[in-house]
Amino acid sequence: MIKKKIAISVGDLNGVGIEIALKSHKEVSKLCHPIYCINKELLHQATQLLEVKLPTDFALSEVDGNFEIQAGLVDAQSGRYAYESFIHAVKLCETNEADAVVTMPIHKEAWMRAGLEFKGHTDLLRHYFNKDAIMMLGCQEMYVALFTEHIPLKEVASKIQYKKLKTFFLDLSASLPQEKIATLGLNPHAGDNGVLGDEELRITKAIKSANKAVGFEQFIGPLVPDVAFSPQVRKNYKYFVAMYHDQGLTPLKALYFDESVNISLNLPIIRTSVDHGTAFDIAYKGVANTLSYLNAIKSALSFLKN
Repeated sequence: MIKKKIAISVGDLNGVGIEIALKSHKEVSKLCHPIYCINKELLHQATQLLEVKLPTDFALSEVDGNFEIQAGLVDAQSGRYAYESFIHAVKLCETNEADAVVTMPIHKEAWMRAGLEFKGHTDLLRHYFNKDAIMMLGCQEMYVALFTEHIPLKEVASKIQYKKLKTFFLDLSASLPQEKIATLGLNPHAGDNGVLGDEELRITKAIKSANKAVGFEQFIGPLVPDVAFSPQVRKNYKYFVAMYHDQGLTPLKALYFDESVNISLNLPIIRTSVDHGTAFDIAYKGVANTLSYLNAIKSALSFLKN
């Protein structure tokens, strides 16, 4: 059986991404053919800092650029290189030189210092493909798709609009298996029939319309947010929709912090990522956890089979 080719975007080289890639290489190579988007000079720097030997079968697709790696430092050059590595990986998929992209973590402030307008990988993918990419995070036990992502909490309520919700639901349905999806309300007690807010009325309308379009009752809700992730409710669902970032990711990370991955849906390419940050505090100390990265590889391969 021919192994799939996975382009690995190395993320911010001042963080833990390259350490994770190196220490996981042997195991990842059993699953796929990884192609690392980094050049020899920067890779040599990283191996010297980590005091490890470079695997002989560590295949590169070289990305131009050179700077001094400085463990744990927020730096514009490192931020720019993370961006270039990611764009390079995406283009490998577009030219069929890779089957999917797996990304190591970036640092948002480093991207800002580099003059990049994007808040992260998903935001950049929306711009690059002119598609409404959906951010979904989780593991085999539970996935959470986010209706809104990296916006201030005070702006969330105004984003909950019927047409946008319906489009989101239909795009999500087309990206996932035909399973029931638990959909959270926004307000405490899911609004208590309008007593605590009217956003749930819009959510309900969008759910009913989306379910009619897909032909079955796929979206369930709006559920009361503070009980939606209880064991009694969670046992009935694998997929959840949260109205905002922390509503969905706080319970997810409390339950499955190390296992979770980030998946971009509704795009022409398959992209998965680790669900953690650059961990500057432990960069180049040899202690970074590899589980999320391994799960990201496995998730990408799983989506390639679908």
